[in-house]
Amino acid sequence: MLKKTVAILIGSVFIALGINLFVIPNHLLDGGIIGIGLIAKYALGLKPGLTIIILSLPIYLFAWKYVRSYFYNGIHGLLISSFFIDLFHPLSHVASYPILISSLSGGILIGIGISFLLATKSSAGGTDLLALMVSKKTQINVGVLIFIIDIVVIFLGWLLIPNAHVIYSGIMIIVVGLTTSVITSISD
Repeated sequence: MLKKTVAILIGSVFIALGINLFVIPNHLLDGGIIGIGLIAKYALGLKPGLTIIILSLPIYLFAWKYVRSYFYNGIHGLLISSFFIDLFHPLSHVASYPILISSLSGGILIGIGISFLLATKSSAGGTDLLALMVSKKTQINVGVLIFIIDIVVIFLGWLLIPNAHVIYSGIMIIVVGLTTSVITSISD
């Protein structure tokens, strides 16, 4: 239990640092619920961590009712990573790095964070959980479902946020995926 708690804390800190040091200052977008939280921040000035929790609630309630193990495994990562995303928000005003450096660095930090959460069978948001549940029912690969959700979120962000950097956001999402893939394959 202590090992899982430490891994969730470390992973959540990496995600929060990536988002606040590199993503927010450059108006980059991520996929999934984190991406929707960022869209809410850019468009409406809402706190992304709190938005992530609120938007994930229906998915977690569904998981509570139908797949309790998914609920129990995911809720800790969701709450802790969302808390750190909002707690570390003042870092987003510290410096602004060049956008390519930010998309690469943010992608690496977020990918490391997600890897820590995945190692504990946890996640930072509800779309991963949703993809797991849909995959279980439909036999569609969970990675394909997450990719589709990410593309939809990026497209939505591109439509709603005039100064969103979609190309660099795409680079960042690729880096997140590669980092996560490499780290999780090493730890298997």
